[in-house]
Amino acid sequence: MQNLAHYIDHTLLKPTATEMDFRKLCEEIYQYHFYSACVPPHYVSFVKEILAYSPAKVCTVIGFPLGYQATNIKIAETEKALNDGADEVDVVMNISAFKSMAYLTVKQEIKSIAEIVHGRQALLKVIVETAYLDNFDLSIACEICEESGADFVKTSTGFAPKGADLTQVKLMRNCLPSTVRIKASGGIQNYEQAIAFIEAGADRLGTSSGVAIIKGTESNASY
Repeated sequence: MQNLAHYIDHTLLKPTATEMDFRKLCEEIYQYHFYSACVPPHYVSFVKEILAYSPAKVCTVIGFPLGYQATNIKIAETEKALNDGADEVDVVMNISAFKSMAYLTVKQEIKSIAEIVHGRQALLKVIVETAYLDNFDLSIACEICEESGADFVKTSTGFAPKGADLTQVKLMRNCLPSTVRIKASGGIQNYEQAIAFIEAGADRLGTSSGVAIIKGTESNASY
C-alpha cells in the first residue's frame, strides 16, 4: 500500500476548527501527499489558495450534516463551493425524504446537483448516512445514487451514531457498478482499518486521522 495516502481525503469538519487548524491540514497534505483536503464550505477558497502548488484536490460538504435542506439551498451551496474552487462536493442525501420513501424526490435532487457539478468538471459524492439504513434501504440508496449520476456513494458524515461499517461497504460494492466508486468515512483511525475498508471495496477514505494512518504504514512496512 505504497500509495495509501492517495486514497485519503484528509478531513477537518469539526465545528470548533480554526484557521490555524486548516493551515496545519494543508501542511500535512504537502508533507504526506493526501488525495484531497475535505473542509467546510467557508474554508474552500482559503484552502484552495494554500494548496495552489499541490496536486491535491479540494473537497467540501453540501447539506451537511443532516441533508434535509431545500434543494434550491443545496444547489446554491454547490454553486458557491464550485465558484470558490471546490473540485469535489460531498452532498448529504435527504435522509428524511428517503425514509418517507419519496425516492423520486431524492433522485431528482441528486440528479440536479450532479448536472451542475459535472458541468464544472467536478466530482459528486453522495453521503447516504449508512448508520440510519438497513441493508434493504442501503441497496435502494445505492441504486438511486447510480441512476442520478453520482460519482461516489459515501457512507457517513461522521456526525451519526456510527460511521463506516465493513459489512455495509461490502454490500455497497456488490450493489454498485464499477463506474460508481465508494468513499468510506467515519471512525477510520488507523492503518489496519484503512486497509480493511480498501479491501472491502472502498476507493476513497474520509478521515481526520490521515497522518496516523500513514505513520501506521511505516510500522507495517512488511504488509
